[in-house]
Order: sequence, then structure tokens, then C-alpha cells
Amino acid sequence: MSANHAPKKVVLAYSGGLDTSIILKWLQTEYGAEVITFTADLGQGEELAPAREKALKMGIKPENIFIDDLREEFVRDYVFPMFRANTVYEGQYLLGTSIARPLIAKRQIEIARQMGADAVCHGATGKGNDQVRFELGYYALEPDIRVIAPWREWEFKSREALLEFAEKHQIPIAKDKRGEAPFSVDANLLHSSSEGKVLEDPAVEAPEFVHQRTLSPEDAPDTPTVITIGFEKGDAVSINGEAMSPATLLTALNQYGHDNGIGRLDLVENRFVGMKSRGVYETPGGAILLAAHRGIESITLDGGAMHLKDELAVKYAHLIYNGFWFSPEREMLQAAIDHSQTKVSGTVRVKLYKGNATVIGRESPNSLYDQELVTFEDGAVAYDQKDAAGFIKLNALRLRVLAKRDNRDRG
Repeated sequence: MSANHAPKKVVLAYSGGLDTSIILKWLQTEYGAEVITFTADLGQGEELAPAREKALKMGIKPENIFIDDLREEFVRDYVFPMFRANTVYEGQYLLGTSIARPLIAKRQIEIARQMGADAVCHGATGKGNDQVRFELGYYALEPDIRVIAPWREWEFKSREALLEFAEKHQIPIAKDKRGEAPFSVDANLLHSSSEGKVLEDPAVEAPEFVHQRTLSPEDAPDTPTVITIGFEKGDAVSINGEAMSPATLLTALNQYGHDNGIGRLDLVENRFVGMKSRGVYETPGGAILLAAHRGIESITLDGGAMHLKDELAVKYAHLIYNGFWFSPEREMLQAAIDHSQTKVSGTVRVKLYKGNATVIGRESPNSLYDQELVTFEDGAVAYDQKDAAGFIKLNALRLRVLAKRDNRDRG
């Protein structure tokens, strides 16, 4: 696949919306290319059948239309490995958009190989992170693939120009698309993110209508909900004793989170391209899962391993946010993280109440918690409190040496 020629066949990441429909027609008119549409079902909650109908109306052959249900693969192979690391970007963001991009890129490349396409195309703008994530994924998997990024290439300077192009080429424009949307939304089974327009001023509280996946905490029930989440080797496998597939389990946690107003985040973050942006995120099931996973780790993971893992998680989060899922360093970190999870099995009880997910109990056959060691009652065989004196003196040695020197200097 060479990048040094006009593309003949292009795999387009296609949502069926106005923007990607314009891109589809632009690829046909600008390059005369045969277009293959790929629509990923990642649990965004939208009906995907219209994407097929729109593609057909725009002249795409039926055999060139791919609509793939990737929900189980998304949660099993991307979300869960990330949550084993307790991955949080800049202390708050659970990376819901970031973690979806490598899977979309991977599937686009697979389709390109299957269909003999020489190019791939995405609809990300030239200001954001997604262009980086998609393209790093493409190049990591197919080094010589031609990448087309219309927002960086075409001559359209305004929304009006895009709409004129759509009308000229008889692309249907919904009434609500003629004016600019009040904010943009990206969603999948893990989260929804809202950015732009009414959200651009970080000093102004987000309107309630922006939130689509959660009740407001004020409107959540006045009675707590308590659930039990089962874990095996760091992955959630059951809720209240009922075994579930990864996507089914996350869907159930999303409903619990929605009903109890859990998982809202208003964040100003640092984009990889250098600017700050304000986003409103909702990760209802993910917020519960993170709390529960840390809960089961607290009794099954050795202290030294846990603290090292927390250090690695910061690096891991940056790699995912910046689009380096397919990098060797991410794979190295994943191997270490997965090794740490071999004994992270058991159950965690979580109380859900008005925006909070609070761990209230945890049990494991692999627990390292020893009640005899921590009890305030005397008689513990494995711990002699007198031993602490020598431990403290040895750890204080360098501090005492420093203090003596500094006292000398002051004298």
C-alpha cells in the first residue's frame, strides 16, 4: 500500500451523520475513489441501520458497506485491560474517547486489507487528539497506508460552505443540522463526551441538557443502591452473583450509574496537540468499576506492587490519551499490569448514592489482609511492637545526619 499516488479505494470511518456523508461525497468527487464505509457499533446508543441506507443512497455498493458490532471486543480487549491499570488521565478522566480509537483504526486496516484498499480516511478535525490517535493506529498496523484527513485538506472554510456542498450533491440535511449544534458529542459503551460551543467557556456551568447518560445527583433516589461486583484476575465478571460478558456487565453498570447520578466530570484537559480544552464527560459504569477494582486490589495486591502500579498508571494513561496503544512501551506496561492482576479476584460491595460510588466491603480467597496483625489487641505473634523502634531509627538515620550538618552550618 503506497502513499505516493491518488487513492483508488478508500475505507472511510462512517457514522452516517452529515459530516461523514459530506466526506464520503468529497472523496468521490475530489479523488474519484471507490469508497468503502465502515461503521463501528461501540455501544454509542444510536440506530446504525440508517448509516447503511444513507451509504446505499450515496452510491456505495452493498458489499462495500461494513457495520460491525464491536461491543464485546471493545470492552474485553480495550476497556478491561485499561481498567486493570486504574488508568486516569490528569487525575480525573477515564479515557472513554481515547480507548475507542485504536479499535476503530485496527478494524479499518483489517477491512482495507480484506478489500484491497490503498487508503483510509477519518473525520477528525485538525485541532484535536483524535486525528493523532487514528493515524498512529493506522501507521502502527500498516506503515505505508495512505491516510486522508479531509478537515486538514479540503478548502471549506465555514459551515455554510459545507452545507452548500451538501445541497449541491443532494446530501440530506436534517433541520437541526442547518444551524450549528450547541455542542458536539462522542459516545460509546464506556462514556459520552460533550465539547464545544455552549461548553467553551470554562467559567460557565454546563447546562443540564448536556448530560445524557446520568440523572443529576440531586434527582437521584434518596435510598442507596448496594451491588456486589465479582472479579477474576482483575476483570469484573459478575454483578450480584450473575455472571455476565464484558459488554453486558458494563451495560448493567451504566444503568446503575445513570440511575444514581454517578460518573459526571467537568474537565479542562491538556490536549496532545498543545491546547487546553473543556469537556463534560459521563462515565457511569466506568466510575463504579474503577472504585470496585481499587477495592478488590486493596486486599489482594501487595503494597509495593500497588504503589509501583500507581506510578506506571500515569505513564500508561498518557500513552492511551496520546494514541500510542499499539506501541511497544504500552505493551510492556500491559504485561507488567496483567501480571499484577493474577491474584486480584473476589467480590466488592459498592454503595451507589447521589453521585457517589463507595466501597463498603471486599472479600477474596487471596486476601493479604490479616486481622490478627492489625488488631489493637495485644498478643499478635507475627508483630512485636518493640521492633518498630529500630525500624524508625534506621529510617531516621539520614535525616539525623542532615540535621546535624545543618545545625553546624547555622552555628
